[in-house]
Amino acid sequence: MGQDEAEKSKDSRERLRAAIRQTAPGTSLRHALDMIIAGHMGALICIGDTDAVLAAGDDGFRLDISFTANRLFELSKMDGAIVIDKGLTQILRANYHLNPDPSLPTSETGMRHRTAARMSLLTKAMVISVSERRQVVTVFMDGKGHQLRPVTEIMSSVNQLLVSLQSTRQQLDHSLLRLTTLELDNYVTLSDITDTIYLFEVLMNAAEHLDSHILELGSEGKTIAMQRDEFVGDADDNYTLLIRDYAVDSSVENAQRIRKIFHETENSRLRSPKVVASVLGYEGKTEDSILTPLGLRTLSSISVVRKGMADKIVDEYGSLQNLLDDIEKNPSRLDSVGVQNPSILADSLYRMWGKRA
Repeated sequence: MGQDEAEKSKDSRERLRAAIRQTAPGTSLRHALDMIIAGHMGALICIGDTDAVLAAGDDGFRLDISFTANRLFELSKMDGAIVIDKGLTQILRANYHLNPDPSLPTSETGMRHRTAARMSLLTKAMVISVSERRQVVTVFMDGKGHQLRPVTEIMSSVNQLLVSLQSTRQQLDHSLLRLTTLELDNYVTLSDITDTIYLFEVLMNAAEHLDSHILELGSEGKTIAMQRDEFVGDADDNYTLLIRDYAVDSSVENAQRIRKIFHETENSRLRSPKVVASVLGYEGKTEDSILTPLGLRTLSSISVVRKGMADKIVDEYGSLQNLLDDIEKNPSRLDSVGVQNPSILADSLYRMWGKRA
């Protein structure tokens, strides 16, 4: 995909997200659409890019009145399209006759849906078609239709995702605790890292899917968003730190690049140590190969290690194992990198290791 196509695709996704947000439960527009459905009526509504929309039609009634849900509902009783400004503040036209170029491609069958699809190709407007016969609402952007789903249907998917998030987070927490012990023992294998990265990606994918449902739910999704945040918690930061711990290039920029590659890789391929090793920058590693962590994730979990301090400690010692080897012999060295309580740091590491009560 070229840069222009990528930018166009990104713009399309952003405009669709904005459209879903504007039509989500709790908004005035969604209230009007629900009333239209309840009244067993149909409607064709164009929002935004009004100059281009008006240029594609004629006749109708010029209104220029303030937008309200009730007014939109009442105006839907007439034939033709309703034209609204981008900010949803003014209803500009009602019973407007749209005549988009009939050669514009569309796979839609109904007259109202065909017109909506072609208007969304011809203009940058958000075009909404309400089917009187099927009682469904479809939002068209760039010729593609997105059907609005009832809250009950969305919640069915949400509940499954929440169960998946909770289960995956429990597995991930267990995996990270085990990984910390292995790191302190200096016995982490490529297989261990592969398993943990896989769980991170399963969690992030489930959270991403849940985010799209939360967007659709609008005001109904606040509690779900809180549950999502509780399950994901600090996983995002820990994922980046884990990659920095084991990547050949431990920079933040490279970690973000690696995360993007992992996120775009099929989950089944993420189970392959060979694939993971290649992305991390290694050659010739097998699943039983020992990897030495920098220790950023483990150090960042200790209360006396302030933000940014883990990087300084790693720069000074080179790895978690070097820190453990030196920490009892020369604790004052930690003072030089700004650790105010070296003994607490040492005690915390040894408690995590299980070597000291």
